[in-house]
Parts: sequence; C-alpha cells; structure tokens
Amino acid sequence: MLKTAFLALVFAALALVPAHAGAPLPPPEGEVLLTVTGAISVTNVDGAAAFDRAALGRLRAAEVVTGTVWTDGISRFVGVPLQAVLDRVGAPRDGRLRLVALNDYSVEIPAQDLSATVPMLALERDGAPMSVRDKGPIWVIYPYDSGSEWRSELVFSRSIWQLNRIEVMQ
Repeated sequence: MLKTAFLALVFAALALVPAHAGAPLPPPEGEVLLTVTGAISVTNVDGAAAFDRAALGRLRAAEVVTGTVWTDGISRFVGVPLQAVLDRVGAPRDGRLRLVALNDYSVEIPAQDLSATVPMLALERDGAPMSVRDKGPIWVIYPYDSGSEWRSELVFSRSIWQLNRIEVMQ
C-alpha cells in the first residue's frame, strides 16, 4: 500500500516536469524563426536555442480564436505557448523576458506573468503561416475576447509581432 502511494506521488511529480526538459535540442534545419538566449540550460547553436518552424511545431500546440485591435473580425491563431518554449530551453520561471521583433522593437514581460497557455506564440492565422508583412512569422497573442483582463494597454503592449528573439534575464 505504501509502495503504491509512493509510486503514485512520483508519477504525479513527473507529470509536472516538461517532457523535453533537459533533452538535447537538435540544430535547426530550416530558416531560424526564433532565437532564445540568456539564462537557459538547453542550447543548440553558439550558446543559444534556435528554433525553425519544425522545432516549434514539435512543442505543445495551442490555438486561440479571438479578435484583435489590429485586425478585422475574429481569427484563429495556431502556435505554441510561450511557456512551452521556455520550458524546452530550461529557462527559470522567475526573472524577466525581453522579447524583440525584427525591427528591434522590444517589450519586457515578467516570467511569473506567464501561464501554461498564455500568451501564445502564433505561427498561423486562419490556417496560413503569417508573413512578415502580416505580423509574422511569430506574433505574441493573448485571448483578448476571453475577458476584460486581456484587453488592457499592458497586454496590448506585450502583443509584439514579428518576434524573432527572446532574452531570458534573471
């Protein structure tokens, strides 16, 4: 009985550990869409973690159906939770994140403001990859239509598009 309870506790604890935590990250084979640097323990290129579309696609998928203040109507966004990327590279769950766009626009987000699913790094909008012209290849998306807490200036300011770099700071 005690052995069964112990094993149940061990398996429950393991379920909380991300599946890829600590596993080697293969080098990108395609165009690098996202580079993560800073306080990370898993790298694949020159002390950084570089992700192509296939590597991002191997992470836990996410979907958000919502309107935005920058687009017309309701859109279906598909991508990966930001937390899944951070878990994959072994980033700490405290500290700050600096997210940087192709044009060097940047925002900071406290890591403790992330949840398992929010925000999402959207790679597709309405079934198609997003081009640079259409806020891609990666756009940080929140579930804006899910509640008033997602429709604030702070959340809008963190909804960076054309994201290509994340620096994990302590």
